[in-house]
Amino acid sequence: MRQPAGKLLLFGATGDLAQRMLLPSLYGLHADGLLPDGLTITGTARSDKDDAGYREFARAALDEFLIADRKDERAISGFLDRLFYQPLNASKTEGFAALKTKMGDISGGLAIFLSTAPWLFGPTIKGLESAGLTAANVRIGLEKPLGFDLDSSREINGIVAAAFPEERTFRIDHYLGKETVQNILALRFGNSLFEPVWNAQGIDHVQITISETVGLEGRAEYYDDVGALRDMLQNHMLQLLALIAMEPPARFDGTAIRDEKVKVLRSLRPIADADVASLTVTGQYGEGASQGEIVAGYDAELGKASDTETFVAIKAHVDNWRWHGVPFYLRTGKRMAERRSEIVIQFKPVPHSIFAGRGGKLQANTLVIRLQPEEYVRLLVMAKQPGLDREGIRLSEVPLNLSLEHEFAGARRRIAYERLLLDLIEGDPTLFVRRDEVEAQWEWIDSIRRGWEAAAMAPKPYASGSWGPTASVGLTERDGVTWNE
Repeated sequence: MRQPAGKLLLFGATGDLAQRMLLPSLYGLHADGLLPDGLTITGTARSDKDDAGYREFARAALDEFLIADRKDERAISGFLDRLFYQPLNASKTEGFAALKTKMGDISGGLAIFLSTAPWLFGPTIKGLESAGLTAANVRIGLEKPLGFDLDSSREINGIVAAAFPEERTFRIDHYLGKETVQNILALRFGNSLFEPVWNAQGIDHVQITISETVGLEGRAEYYDDVGALRDMLQNHMLQLLALIAMEPPARFDGTAIRDEKVKVLRSLRPIADADVASLTVTGQYGEGASQGEIVAGYDAELGKASDTETFVAIKAHVDNWRWHGVPFYLRTGKRMAERRSEIVIQFKPVPHSIFAGRGGKLQANTLVIRLQPEEYVRLLVMAKQPGLDREGIRLSEVPLNLSLEHEFAGARRRIAYERLLLDLIEGDPTLFVRRDEVEAQWEWIDSIRRGWEAAAMAPKPYASGSWGPTASVGLTERDGVTWNE
């Protein structure tokens, strides 16, 4: 039986992620009575604060980022009482002795959330070891990025593994904490309707889109080093693909689910150098109109010329029996027409239409799983329009909707980090990413980047507020497929 930790230690406790997500999420868990009794939360960062100063900082973050109906002064006061702070330069080992003193007795278990620059992972792990904060009752959660490529990812994973074995290492992909993402498992494995056709015999293709309307938004230095392929596709999108394509796990637990996901990731067909130009499209946004405002292009926003991609579209294949011949179209980009995260499952048409002789036109069924901004599952099916049909049968595509906001209107809508932080505290690894998953993702992504370099591919320009370069349309239309827009 898993033992909840008695203490939580947050690295990067004054950063943007802490303000926008971590502190509001932990407060939400506290306000709903979900945190263990007596759990203390100690923040650490380079900022020179004391306990009182950090509590003021946290109160300001909650005031800014909590939605109005979650603000309760009594609950906020109780949450702030859980907070403590210790300044620390994580690059220097000597500061960790004071952190250990601040933490006090950790015999009740310790969960660590590490949200720092990747180059600090090594010094931080060594510092924790030197202070005796890597004992068998300590687990660690790691926020991305976990490397820049396969080699750097292996190096980081090796450093972490020297102090924390895999069963005490929790790699975070916040998309896995989203309610609709978890509903993929319920949809697939909780209903007998889909599994018989969830394969190459029933599905024509799959589309996965994560589009953003924002530009660099204060992440210029990081993003220009990383680009869209590493920032979004290597982690979030490949995890979504794995959940859609995985075989049914034997049970709902961290080992069974992650075993099936890694099989999918290892089955991704490598994109050879000779095929990279026909199977991938890269782009970079220029000036245009976004959300009703005129915006600058990427280079102008960055302040220098750059060949970093802000858009990627890929035609991928999973080479196994279930998915033989089924293309997976992946697309992500910044400054696009809409903010949208969705998965579109396009089923194959019926083998014979009995309505064709009477003028009835059929469309193949489509399943849309929308993750954001709305959360819903929508199945598009064919229905007959009312009428006497003297001029032919008229058929229309109609939606069968499952709106999570409507069907579960009384349920509390959770920030993804609420679930992930609670799972870290309680020691449940199911929704975290295992090392072999991360490295399989990087291996596939690295082959694409090598192909781009070999072909000297430069990002194609696209206007802000559009759906990306026109070449991305050709990527699907060659197969008779249209992006769901």
